[in-house]
Amino acid sequence: MPATPLDSGLYGALFGDSELAALFTDGAEVHAMLRVEGALAEVQGALGLIPPEAAAAIARAARDAAPDPAALAAATATNGVPVPGLVDAFRAAVGAPAADFVHWGATSQDIVDTALVLRLRAALSILARRLDAVLAGLAGLAGTHAETAMAARTYGQLATPTSFGAVAAGWGGPLLRLRARLGTLRPHLLAVSLGGAAGTLAAMGPQGPAVRAGLAAALGLADPGTSWHSARERIAELAGWLNGVAQALGRMGEDLILLAQTGIAEVRLDGAGGSSTMPHKQNPVAPSVLVALARLAVGLDAVVQGAALHRQQRDGGAWFAEWLSLPQLLLATGRALATAEALVPAVRPDPGRMAAGLDPDGLGLVHAEALGFALSATLPRAEAQARVRALCAEARATGTPLAALAARDHPGLAPPATALGTAPAEARAFAAAAAALQSPAR
Repeated sequence: MPATPLDSGLYGALFGDSELAALFTDGAEVHAMLRVEGALAEVQGALGLIPPEAAAAIARAARDAAPDPAALAAATATNGVPVPGLVDAFRAAVGAPAADFVHWGATSQDIVDTALVLRLRAALSILARRLDAVLAGLAGLAGTHAETAMAARTYGQLATPTSFGAVAAGWGGPLLRLRARLGTLRPHLLAVSLGGAAGTLAAMGPQGPAVRAGLAAALGLADPGTSWHSARERIAELAGWLNGVAQALGRMGEDLILLAQTGIAEVRLDGAGGSSTMPHKQNPVAPSVLVALARLAVGLDAVVQGAALHRQQRDGGAWFAEWLSLPQLLLATGRALATAEALVPAVRPDPGRMAAGLDPDGLGLVHAEALGFALSATLPRAEAQARVRALCAEARATGTPLAALAARDHPGLAPPATALGTAPAEARAFAAAAAALQSPAR
């Protein structure tokens, strides 16, 4: 097993996400940091903080320079951050005299965090697109099967009737709410970081706030109005959102594993996995990937949430913990969404098996609750429940259907054939809401 299955050549097609991973390569990070350095110089030049000709030279070099990330490794290990080594290499590329004005008044964290935010912006657009596709697929299942009756199960036991459409809506509801949350998460997260050495912009003098505002505008980011070097709620909020998406998808995976299992088989999964020795196997691989990634996301999110506790004005240990966890969490959630996007259209409900699952032993016990409420019309509620409980026990002991026993003791009393309650309406409401969802990321 490789140390990082998410970008493994062997396991990458199972757990990896090449589209998102491209945003988190060494080269992508260096390119983003140089973009920030170039934009910073342009803004400072326009404000007269550094010579305009130096700003132009720095911006030009930032577009053309391509330092080798491997050449920065030793300096990164020594300094704990790649920016000092990058700035040295960049100054050499810029040349005198403009090199003196590279990275003017900024600190490493400004460059690293802003470069991260630039890549997170692209990542969120990818995740939003995939989430929309998953929601569209679930909306189709919910609308088509709004009245496809099946057994609801609680504690793994037969409960009351529901519909497969309502089950699909139950998978999609949390995703719909998480999708809507992007409208507030994006502008809060996508903010420039510029505070200087200790978050006070002291080296830029009274023009510091104007530089920050100008840098934000140049990069298409928000101006937070202050430093957020040690205020990590933006990153923590993102991690919580990513984990929420992973958990919602994991729940769908768990349900599909159970619905597809031998003996229930209320759904089939196109493209199920095979066995090395058992030709009959149809393994629910994709749902299992969703479950595994959801469990991984819990641990990664916990690290990021813990790393939100920063000491003083900068905390290397907490910051490093973010680096170790956030990209993996992002890729894990991205892979889960890509897996779900392909999985949902492959779900094949079997209405016949679902109908059979409503009454697997021919006793009609799924209607016990409805029968109890019907009997409550003429008896106190507690007594009605006690009588139906006794009838259920007799049905199990004798093999006599519950409806027959109820008719014997209470002539004319019978439960409805199928009591779906609000299930069809909830399925259709979700389908309509998913169809109407506007994409704030577009």
